[in-house]
Amino acid sequence: MTTHARPRQPREPLGTPRLLAPRGVYAPQYDTDLLLRALREEQVDEHTDVLDLGTGTGALAVAAARLGARVTAVDLSWRAVWTARLNARLNRAAVTVRHGDLATAFPPASFDLIVSNPPYVPAPSPDLPTRGPARAWDGGLDGRSVVDRVCDAAPRALRPGGALLMVHSQLCDADASLMRLAGLGMSAAVIDKTYVPFGPVTLERRAWLCAQGRLDESATHEELVVIRAELL
Repeated sequence: MTTHARPRQPREPLGTPRLLAPRGVYAPQYDTDLLLRALREEQVDEHTDVLDLGTGTGALAVAAARLGARVTAVDLSWRAVWTARLNARLNRAAVTVRHGDLATAFPPASFDLIVSNPPYVPAPSPDLPTRGPARAWDGGLDGRSVVDRVCDAAPRALRPGGALLMVHSQLCDADASLMRLAGLGMSAAVIDKTYVPFGPVTLERRAWLCAQGRLDESATHEELVVIRAELL
């Protein structure tokens, strides 16, 4: 469970051509860019079944489809579902977009690759929002309410040798993700990372995060990591 990544300077988000991000749907940012970079390093072709968990605008789903994969995208938000469907159509990408909760609706061993950019920002409330834009980033008190569920869903949904690519902030503890995935029979490592300026949500919660010991008072940047976990 060691890391094999060297810090990289943040770049402007790559996004995808003609990608719409209406209000209430998480717009691609640095974390999306980092995960797109990892996706492009995978051996993805027309024989690869990809699941995008929490698809948002569908940026990752569209990118995987453009690599030739058979792609299914899932989101709890109907607005995100319709946005992802529209973006897939605008980009002429064959993506099946479904409304649902993680991978629970799929038969076991359905996918070769799972990509996920889950809500991961620690929040003062233990309850996850059921509506509104905060649904895309609030991850419970420790930021791990959805992250842990993605970890738990991956081994069931993946075929042997399949992999999970997940991005999240170090604020919700990458080591905890590595340990959880290892306990579920997966070989996990941090494969990429970057440091980005605090966004509006983190800045708004800065005092609370410092009081919780999750953030140093002198910090100005947040570390984002990509975890790759392969089912043994």
